Amino acid sequence: MKDSLLVRLHTQIAVFAALLVLCGPIEGKDVFRWADATGRIHYSDHAVQGAVRMDIDTAPVVHRVKLVFDGDTFLLDNGEKVRLLGINTPEVDSPKKMGEAGGEEAKQWLQSRLTGRMVRLEQDRELRDKYGRMLAHVFTENREHVNLTLVDAGLAFVDIHPPNLKFAEALTRAQNRAEQARRGIWGMPEYRAKSVGALIARPRLRGWQRLTGRPTGISSGRRYVRLKFSDRFEVRIAKKNLSLFPPLKTYLTQTVETRGWVSRRRGNYSIFVKHPSALVIRR
Repeated sequence: MKDSLLVRLHTQIAVFAALLVLCGPIEGKDVFRWADATGRIHYSDHAVQGAVRMDIDTAPVVHRVKLVFDGDTFLLDNGEKVRLLGINTPEVDSPKKMGEAGGEEAKQWLQSRLTGRMVRLEQDRELRDKYGRMLAHVFTENREHVNLTLVDAGLAFVDIHPPNLKFAEALTRAQNRAEQARRGIWGMPEYRAKSVGALIARPRLRGWQRLTGRPTGISSGRRYVRLKFSDRFEVRIAKKNLSLFPPLKTYLTQTVETRGWVSRRRGNYSIFVKHPSALVIRR
């Protein structure tokens, strides 16, 4: 009798876990267990009198994609917006932003892969961005890692935001392959590496950039450490992320390519780098 009851309990838990996978996360992710008047055990996502909250790990969330906005953002059938983690694709034309080279190609690729299809979402340390979008690595029904494939095809570049470091090494390797093969953005003139001196000739560089130069010094402030390339350009690294990088002296006197978005203030320029994948030593 005890063995039969144990089997029944395990079966109920397994069925409930399967429903979590198919239907997505339950609000609050709480699972409750209780016994009815006959002693039969029940499980539910809401509490009843006498119910006990259980600590059950839920499986990755599965949903259907309703709409693709651009190369790295889409809408689920439950109304949630999802932003692909660890990557960035060029902008597409919108009322608020001008399109960038490669943006439409990335959007069309994502539409063809995801629209109307089921996907599995795997999240990292930060569950949402400042806009309220879910942050996730996305996998198709045939186990294709969408974030990784976009990078490997040259449709996206790596953009790691600590503490979200899941798949960072795999994404960086995929980007190296795409760059070596000159796929996608790596073969477009808009994304060719420029000298740091280009900031003087073209003081307003738009979008994601690749700037090459030789850092000559290191300075430290309260929150940031700075790699100085010239009296007008520096790379800023948050002290909390320094453990991810090799010793910064490694970069001195080397030819270094910095990847990111250029900020301008009072005639000086900087790029905020969060992960070593954005600092490439050129031999």
